[in-house]
Amino acid sequence: MRLAVACAVLFSCATSVVAQGFTTLKGHGGPIMGVDVGPDGLIATASFDNSVGLWKDGEPTWLEGHDAAVVAVTFGPTGALVSGGDDFTVRLWGEVPRVLGRHLGKVATVAISPDGRVAASGSWDGTIHLWPLDGSAGQALPVPGSGVNSVAFDPIGRFLFAGTSKGALLRYDLWDPGATPYPMIQHGFGVNQLIAGDGWVAYGAVDGGTRVIDANTGAPIADFTLDRRPILAMDYHPDTGQIAVGDGHGYIMMVDADKWRITRDFRATRRGPVWALAFSNDGSVIHAGGLDDAVYSWPVALLGTFDPAIDGERAFLRDPETMPNGERQFTRKCAICHALEAGPSRKAGPTLHALFGRRAGTVPDYPYSQTLDGSDIIWSEETVDALFDEGPDHYIPGSKMPMQVISGADDRADLIAYLKQATMGD
Repeated sequence: MRLAVACAVLFSCATSVVAQGFTTLKGHGGPIMGVDVGPDGLIATASFDNSVGLWKDGEPTWLEGHDAAVVAVTFGPTGALVSGGDDFTVRLWGEVPRVLGRHLGKVATVAISPDGRVAASGSWDGTIHLWPLDGSAGQALPVPGSGVNSVAFDPIGRFLFAGTSKGALLRYDLWDPGATPYPMIQHGFGVNQLIAGDGWVAYGAVDGGTRVIDANTGAPIADFTLDRRPILAMDYHPDTGQIAVGDGHGYIMMVDADKWRITRDFRATRRGPVWALAFSNDGSVIHAGGLDDAVYSWPVALLGTFDPAIDGERAFLRDPETMPNGERQFTRKCAICHALEAGPSRKAGPTLHALFGRRAGTVPDYPYSQTLDGSDIIWSEETVDALFDEGPDHYIPGSKMPMQVISGADDRADLIAYLKQATMGD
């Protein structure tokens, strides 16, 4: 039975649904950018909807505080939960959530040391920071020379490995934190993902390179590069010796880290990338996220027996050639962040329902930036056209809306015509 049929018959679109070990977690309002599993089995998810989801028995608790997309989330060995996002902040969640620290650019990666005392974060601002979880002052490590995409501690916490946008893989000695980082390798393309095991480091790169090197010398150990790019997600389960690798073509590759061989290669999505991966605590299940707004979980032993779960039914995953131009512009520029229907939404932006004639910054209960709160802008054909002609960062400097420009006047006119029809109020 195809997965779509099985979902309709067996799952009944419940928040958490289980059949033959396949599970989905639904509730976010945007793509899933990160996922991790805590020592007590809780699942944390990071989403483009600016929130962290904390899932127990399939039911979410929403952790709100980030002012932009959350792209990284990780548990420590004692259950501490840390996230990083496009709002430049690193946040610690608990009974009293707080900001551990701030970068000057987007936080791309977070990790917690094996002893659970320190979080590390890397940012596109080209810096790496260590943040003690007890609230004491953070520390900047020597600059790596370019934006940081990934950081990972070694199993004993002495070394922190960092992958950069210019393809460097660096090793920091945390027992001598002021020392110059040791250059492990220089890859030809940006290093997006890192995981570290006992004596080895595995990395995934923009060009699809998926390699394992010696953690001490940088000497090559194994190469699992396939013709799929970029590598966007990796996770390692030490007890079972499994590595999971997700890529931009929607595949999850499983690698045996004891024998250094590929054991499975699974198509997880018909359209779009795999951005997030995490093993269950016993290693029997792999959790994955991508462009869809749900986390999908597969029993590792059954990988390949299910059809792809991320099925392209979401508006922003549809084939653009099947849509009129106005809808296509909305899908490309707006659909991930904005709903068209009235009422509350978990998407990153406010609903566009009844947009025309509405004053900017007035949708009830939406946490607007100070720039839009009390704005004099009235949304009309002229102001929507100016927004996308100039781009939000120029038209409304300081707003949370990401940079979006539609250069063609005809494309903007088609978008406006579509929005006038699709957002019509009661």
